[in-house]
Order: sequence, then structure tokens, then C-alpha cells
Amino acid sequence: MTNPVVSTKYGRIEGRSENGVRIWRGIPYAQPPIGKLRFRPPVPPAAWEGILDAHRFSPMCPQPVESSSSMMTGAVTKTMSEDCLYLNVWAPGHQAGEPLPVMVWIHGGAFVTGSGSLPTYDGHSFATRGNVILVTINYRLGPFGFVHLSPFHEALSSNVGLLDQIAALTWVKDNIAAFGGDPDRVTVFGESAGSMSIAALLAMPAAKGLFHQAIMQSGASQALPAEQAQQIVDGLLQELGVTADGLEQLEAMTAEQIFEAGERLKKRIGPGVNMIFQPVVEPGTLPLEPLQAVQAGSAASMPLLIGTNLEEGALFFRPNSPLIKEEHLVHAVEAMTGIQNAGAFTKQYPYTIDGHAQIMTDLYFWRSAVQFAAAHSGQAPVWMYRFDWTLPEHPVLGKAMHALEIPFVFNTVRLFRNIGVEVDRDTQTLAERMQDAWAAFARTGSPDTPSLPWPQYDRSERSTMIFNSRSEVARDPDSDKRIMLGL
Repeated sequence: MTNPVVSTKYGRIEGRSENGVRIWRGIPYAQPPIGKLRFRPPVPPAAWEGILDAHRFSPMCPQPVESSSSMMTGAVTKTMSEDCLYLNVWAPGHQAGEPLPVMVWIHGGAFVTGSGSLPTYDGHSFATRGNVILVTINYRLGPFGFVHLSPFHEALSSNVGLLDQIAALTWVKDNIAAFGGDPDRVTVFGESAGSMSIAALLAMPAAKGLFHQAIMQSGASQALPAEQAQQIVDGLLQELGVTADGLEQLEAMTAEQIFEAGERLKKRIGPGVNMIFQPVVEPGTLPLEPLQAVQAGSAASMPLLIGTNLEEGALFFRPNSPLIKEEHLVHAVEAMTGIQNAGAFTKQYPYTIDGHAQIMTDLYFWRSAVQFAAAHSGQAPVWMYRFDWTLPEHPVLGKAMHALEIPFVFNTVRLFRNIGVEVDRDTQTLAERMQDAWAAFARTGSPDTPSLPWPQYDRSERSTMIFNSRSEVARDPDSDKRIMLGL
């Protein structure tokens, strides 16, 4: 079978045909953000002559080395470079008669780690079973993507990692038709920081019209106020030995120097603000905190699918984790959630590692998702889920922790073999039904399917799909916690 070649706005691209799917890896959607382009909004790629080889994934964006492997997926590429603004496209083996829905995945990783090329995000099943076009992207991370530099100079920008995502979505709008996709049926979906990114995109004027539906997995409204972001960038510049009137020095520094300064700053700040690099509320890019923007109608009429996992915090608090002093725990919750007098809530939980994990699940992930779903339900159709599946007694899969739903959504549960688990029929069926629901949402704006009827979420019923070996809809699950939190 010959390799597929398509013509884009910037030139011709050759991909590969693999197992009934056409794949293009490492397509540039922006120029390398180095030198004078560092800390600046992405610039469209230059056109090229001839045919671009899109056979291999691009390097990952600079990030901690340990993020280049996964307990469930095994080792992946450890190649990193600032020249990382690329995307990947999976499409069915043959061009369809009519344009197909497009799904764009925004990876998570606390805004400092991750890549669109991780094996868990393989798009084969979305292209074959789902009959959609699947796109995964990279975007600038850590100090390269999320420092608040716009106040210093008009040429510099804040939230450039989010602007990268917008540039990738612009590329999709301009070019995806050549791959068989419909630019008027684009669904963004993401997990953790990817989901928080989507919350920000729903609030950003520059993202309007680039996508039409959204799926948010384990992450909602998350952004720093400008004053706090200013303190962080001041600290970073201090670590780098750079003054406000000498910012041009940033262009000549190595990526390692900047990255290591960010790591030192995180250690110096200590516990409390765990994500010092994240979206910031500022006039040029993100003028309102995402929840406020959605409440004001920034994403009116856009269908939304949103949910969390039953035991999100179990990923971050392992059995051998040390207990956090109560005053530090309260401070951390207040810094991460904006809850005032958080001690009134944290004292409702046992002072154990499991208690710490449940605090993170409830106050950080679940609370923000319920707030977001309720705010948007008055503006557009909303569906909500909770992922409960576990493999009891297994050291990794024994709790429905943060990120565990991803291999089910992508139908890549076969990767559980890397941790010694052979997938049974019930587990495989759950993965297929979840992916079918996600693909149905991309196709129709509703995740409702014949095998998984799914009513909308509203403030009266709060219908929530509970994903497990036997999935079912629950009315207002955890209503006692919701009432305790004043939701």
C-alpha cells in the first residue's frame, strides 16, 4: 500500500498506512519557538517545497525527564527540544464520502509534562471503530509556556502554551479537510491540565469559532490571578539573574538554564502552590477566570461532556506518602482551590493518606467539575460522568485514580499488559462503550448510544453516568458532599 500524501496550506505531507489507518506524525503547526520567538505567540510555519516526511513523532517539549515514561505504557521517546510545536493525525484507511468529525486531544501533565505522542493516546481505534479524525498536539510547557511576561513588553506574551493550542486548532480549521475531516465539526477533549486548558479556551476570545464541542476529563476552571503570576515570574527572573530591563537575555539562554531555574523556583516556593506554571488571568489572552466567563455565556450553546474519577487523589497520595501537617494541608487546599477557610472542610476527612487523597479528589477535582457543569448547564447541553472502574487488590489499578480513564477512552487498555494485566471481556467492553460515547458526542453533540443511554445533566436531577464493569446512570451522586460544599 502506498503512503498517503495530502496537500496542506503550507505544502505536501506524506504519512504512513498502518493496520488500516492513515497516520501523519510530526506535522509542524508553528515555527520553532526559539531565539526571538521564545516567550512570544506562535508564528505559522513557513511553506516548503516538495513533500514533507511525516513518519515520526516530533520531540517532546522540555520537561522533567521522569515524565518521558509511564507506569502503564512503558518507555517512550526521551528526545526533547524547544522545537516541539507539532501535531499528529490519525484517519480511517480510506477517504470517506463525506467529511468526518474531528477530535483534537490536549494532553495533561500539570502544565509541565506530557506529549501528544504517548502510546496511551494512540488514535487507531478512534479512526477505525469511531470513524473520526483524531488529532493530538504538543504545546509549550512549564516556564516556556506559562509565565506571565506580557506586563514587561508588548512583544512578549502570557499564556503562550494556550496560544499554541489555539494555533494548532487554527491549523486544524485550515487544513483538516485535506485529511477527510470536517472543520465545522471539531471537538476538543483533554484530561487534567488538558481539560483545564479547555476550560480556558472556552473563555478565550481568540479561540472562538475554532471548535464546536468540548469534553473535559478530570479538570475544570484553573487559573492564577495576575498578582500571583507576577510574583512567580519575578522569582523566575531572579533565579535566572535577569532584570526587567534586560529581558533580551532570555533569548540567548539555553533551554536547560530556563528549565532548571523553574525547577529551583518550585522547590524554593515549597508546598502550597503546586502548579506555579499554569494559565493566568490577564487582558490580552484570558480576560476572565474560566468559570466566570462560562457563567457569563462565553461558550453559550456549546455541548459539554465533563466528569471525574472516583479516587483521583490516589495517584498523588500513595500508601507510602508522608502525612502533610494539617496547617500545610489547609494552606495547600486554599491555594489550589480558592476556598477560604478550607479547614472547615478538610477536618471532615480522616487524617490519613487516604483522607488526603479524598480531599484532593473532592475539593480539587470533583468540586470544580460540578461547579463548571452547573454553570454551563444553563447555557448549553451538558452530560456528566464518574469513572469508578478498578481491578481490586492490584497495586496500580486497585483504585479509580487520576488518568485511569484515558486508556478506556482511547481503547488502549491492551497496554495494561505492560503491568502484567490481561484484559478481560468486561474491561474491553467498558473501553469500547466509553469510546463509542465519546465518538457519538463528536458526531452528534450527545454521548447517548443504544448500548449506553445517557440523559443530560441539569441542576435538578444531576444525572451522572457511572462507568464501571456495569455502567449505569445515578441521580445526584454524592449529594451529601455537594451540599456540604455548598454546590
